[in-house]
Amino acid sequence: MPTRVCCCCSALRPRYKRLVDNIFPEDPKDGLVKADMEKLTFYAVSAPEKLDRIGSYLAERLSRDVVRHRSGYVLIAMEALDQLLMACHSQSIKPFVESFLHMVAKLLESGEPKLQVLGTNSFVKFANIEEDTPSYHRRYDFFVSRFSAMCHSCHSDPEIRTEIRIAGIRGIQGVVRKTVNDELRATIWEPQHMDKIVPSLLFNMQKIEEVDSRIGPPSSPSATDKEENPAVLAENCFRELLGRATFGNMNNAVRPVFAHLDHHKLWDPNEFAVHCFKIIMYSIQAQYSHHVIQEILGHLDARKKDAPRVRAGIIQVLLEAVAIAAKGSIGPTVLEVFNTLLKHLRLSVEFEADDLQGGSVGSANLNTSSKDNDEKIVQNAIIQTIGFFGSNLPDYQRSEIMMFIMGKVPVFGTSAHTLDISQLGDLGTRRIQIMLLRSLLMVTSGYKAKTIVTALPGSFLDPLLSPSLMEDYELRQLVLEVMHNLMDRHDNRAKLRGIRIIPDVADLKIKREKICRQDTSFMKKNGQQLYRHIYLGCKEEDNVQKNYELLYTSLALITIELANEEVVIDLIRLAIALQVIEIRTMEAPYFLPEHIFRDKCMLPKSLEKHEKDLYFLTNKIAESLGGSGYSFERLSVPYVPQVTDEDRLSRRKSIVDTVSIQVDILSNNVPSDDVVSNTEEITFEALKKAIDTSGMEEQEKEKRRLVIEKFQKAPFEEIAAQCESKANLLHDRLAQILELTIRPPPSPSGTLTITSGHAQYQSVPVYEMKFPDLCVY
Repeated sequence: MPTRVCCCCSALRPRYKRLVDNIFPEDPKDGLVKADMEKLTFYAVSAPEKLDRIGSYLAERLSRDVVRHRSGYVLIAMEALDQLLMACHSQSIKPFVESFLHMVAKLLESGEPKLQVLGTNSFVKFANIEEDTPSYHRRYDFFVSRFSAMCHSCHSDPEIRTEIRIAGIRGIQGVVRKTVNDELRATIWEPQHMDKIVPSLLFNMQKIEEVDSRIGPPSSPSATDKEENPAVLAENCFRELLGRATFGNMNNAVRPVFAHLDHHKLWDPNEFAVHCFKIIMYSIQAQYSHHVIQEILGHLDARKKDAPRVRAGIIQVLLEAVAIAAKGSIGPTVLEVFNTLLKHLRLSVEFEADDLQGGSVGSANLNTSSKDNDEKIVQNAIIQTIGFFGSNLPDYQRSEIMMFIMGKVPVFGTSAHTLDISQLGDLGTRRIQIMLLRSLLMVTSGYKAKTIVTALPGSFLDPLLSPSLMEDYELRQLVLEVMHNLMDRHDNRAKLRGIRIIPDVADLKIKREKICRQDTSFMKKNGQQLYRHIYLGCKEEDNVQKNYELLYTSLALITIELANEEVVIDLIRLAIALQVIEIRTMEAPYFLPEHIFRDKCMLPKSLEKHEKDLYFLTNKIAESLGGSGYSFERLSVPYVPQVTDEDRLSRRKSIVDTVSIQVDILSNNVPSDDVVSNTEEITFEALKKAIDTSGMEEQEKEKRRLVIEKFQKAPFEEIAAQCESKANLLHDRLAQILELTIRPPPSPSGTLTITSGHAQYQSVPVYEMKFPDLCVY
């Protein structure tokens, strides 16, 4: 009777439950009963409306087996679920999927690594199934959190720990693939998910980087090694994630990278940071590269007060990103990149200046010195980034960047620059000038313009030449090097290195083309300005050998790239004014560059008296030029540099001002006895010379002849320069006279006076002021 009751009750159970129960053997070691599994599969395909109930019943049995630690039956249940999932592709599969995911979650929540790996494998199979219709209510928040936690497994057994981490990475990869394929794929890109996924992948990539650094350079991994290597798997998943990113969610995927690098202090050293951003730049779509660059710039701004090496690490990452982005689309961030870099260059110089001013003796000096060196690392990284970025830009954008950087260079006496130097001081200002000119030198490297007007427009040439008059030989060197980059359009500079006498110029194999009309017009307009700066540059007392070599190269490049007949004559006149000549080889070798630039050069006791043969012979040069068809009439006119407003803007004092100040000081300080003794004694011979005017007429005639000849043969530029210098001198003298004679009345608020070139206000107390009698009550 009891047996018949049991048989009767068993027959009353639903068919799907009986089919499900039949797939489980009495001994779990025997595995899934395949014949009964085929019946269950056929039943599910024939009656898809029963899938929901089948899934719920399987989930119920699996939950009970998990609690009872019956792992064998758990494996059989998951195998049955996987087969049903792969066999059924109807709309009724949606409720079955919910039961399936519920069972996977149960496995992932268990503390047994074997079950966690089993659940992950089932989820990965599910992720590869393409569903016919989207699921609007399904979310994967739990799976993102759980798989991310598995990526950080700290199991005591290394093999089990690696197995769990690999399972976590594969689970994240499955979530990414599943959600990207769904219509509601935007949910995975939310910050709360990306803040878990990205650090989990970077954590595993970072661990293998540390192992490789200890072991040595890794060999090329096989396919099996890739599956067993968490770092390789994590990197592939990271690449796949970034490759699926779009315009709207790109930043959400990149920002967690910065947080991870900050948290683990991976900017110094920054090998792993560079590796990460190389992956990012190569994985994303090319048109989104500027988003990554903007994020790096924003992070650099956010970390502007960090240690110098941290900032240098971020800048080096920016350099790598720019190097990759320059090959594709950079976007509208060109000026933003340069503006941010120049801002941080100024901040670095400011920090360096503050450290120098705040340094003290002892150990503090060592700390200050190390900080200075670190700041120099930052500055060099910025300059390298600027140069690399600028050298990869098209010509029209490079010209804009050249103007942009030149506008930042501070020049004493002017306020045309746009860089704030109020906190830098003189030392910091000099440092920022050098850094900006070095940046400009990097940008102009390799720039080849068809015409010199394109490379050196007036709006760029004038501010560029201003630092060439400053009392700093390093600044003048940088200006000349920038000029060489822009002038040398045929790569002849390497053949002109070193000041030397070249017997046969043809041996240099100089490359040149016929000067075009635009270049001729440029030299007519700006030639005198270039000659003037070269001439004054040679006169600087703090010049070193490199300055003279660069000036020599400047003359040579002008001759090769920009010289027509008029320019050749002007250059020879300039050379005559500078006197570098060949005949000194035998009689005065200390006048030649090959001897004067030696470490041990024997100089005579006096250089005041020289023979005429030691100088350029103008008549012989004129004969040589005439034989070649040149017009040499202007050769007899001495070269005189033009006087421009730059002389008043430069920091040096003019010769006239210096002499007048010395005369005033001497006349005020010399005692009366000395004045009397210095007075010329009146004798008969002196009176005779004063009365005799026979020689005066001859001198006046010679003067008039020279003036007429000068106005007939001298170029207009020379005449204008001399007239302008006389006019400026007269104007300065009149201004001094008016300043002495017409003074404003004293005022309690102060009177403006100029002392040693600096404006000062001097106030007069009311009780010391003298008023007219009619004004006193």
